[in-house]
Amino acid sequence: MPVFGVMLTLRMKVHSRLIVFGILFAVSSIAFAGEFTVEKTKSGVTVKLDGELFTRYIIGQSNKPFLWPVIGPNGAEMTRAYPTEQREGERHDHPHHRSLWFGHQGVAGFDTWHEPMTINERGGDAAQKKKRLAGLGSTVHREFVKVQGGDTAVIITRNDYVGSNGKKLLADIRTHTFRVVNGQRLIDVDITFTAEHGDCKLTDKKDAGFSVRVATTMDVDSKPGGRIINSNGITDKAAWGKRAAWVDYHGPVKGKTVGVAILNHPKSFRHPTAWHVRTYGLFTANPFSLRGLGHKGDGRLLLKKGKSITLRHRVIFHNGNEKQAKIAEAYKAYSREK
Repeated sequence: MPVFGVMLTLRMKVHSRLIVFGILFAVSSIAFAGEFTVEKTKSGVTVKLDGELFTRYIIGQSNKPFLWPVIGPNGAEMTRAYPTEQREGERHDHPHHRSLWFGHQGVAGFDTWHEPMTINERGGDAAQKKKRLAGLGSTVHREFVKVQGGDTAVIITRNDYVGSNGKKLLADIRTHTFRVVNGQRLIDVDITFTAEHGDCKLTDKKDAGFSVRVATTMDVDSKPGGRIINSNGITDKAAWGKRAAWVDYHGPVKGKTVGVAILNHPKSFRHPTAWHVRTYGLFTANPFSLRGLGHKGDGRLLLKKGKSITLRHRVIFHNGNEKQAKIAEAYKAYSREK
């Protein structure tokens, strides 16, 4: 064989080996992104990443389902434990703030945001407490539609919003999708509300929406304290009530700066949403309020029987601040998803 032919053959072999190596490297990179396992329990579903706890989807311990704890990329809890567990050094206010959850203070006249513990803490005489308790509703787990692990984890549930009188008011189907992307831990939360049980009025309340209660050391009011910033560059206390495509809440946990970003998808109901975000750690995307969040008009909604609306959010648990985590770029990618 001529020398040129031998060299060409050798180059082809090397090129082929490089291709195979590239494929193997890509596969190993995907594997390194994490393997999720899910396990049903009496209290819900446990989600593990590479054998270590990521979060639990908890039912039956409150008047609403919630995720707790949520473990960040550094292995530390990034949402508040209280009231599910008592932890020294945490704020023990607002016991209805359950780590990661959805609630609404005005669902057909009933309140699924607050809890009995909240009512008791507010004081008043027995008659007043009885009246407040009668106004509480619940988000009741109906069934698990899908629970699946793998390179992503998926939990799909059906739920009913029920008044204290036992009447079903509203239904939802919610999908939690768990992934690891570029070392960041992502939870997509899509909730479709349907007026299955008749017309349902959702009133204008500031205490409503999809929420996270961040770890106490991350909040702005703590020392050394964290920071709130939205997609328009508005920060801290001034971000309350403002409309934005995303908001990032970052601060120290165990000596390292970490953050939680909530992205509001363009197809989510009333995008861009207004944000009920507080310097003490509450972090809520609330499209249901205008007046309650300082805007003109009334955000109430009458959902006619059989009609639906959908909230779509991506929660990113990341290292560093919003710039280091490239949250603006992450939002652009998310916004292109159908």
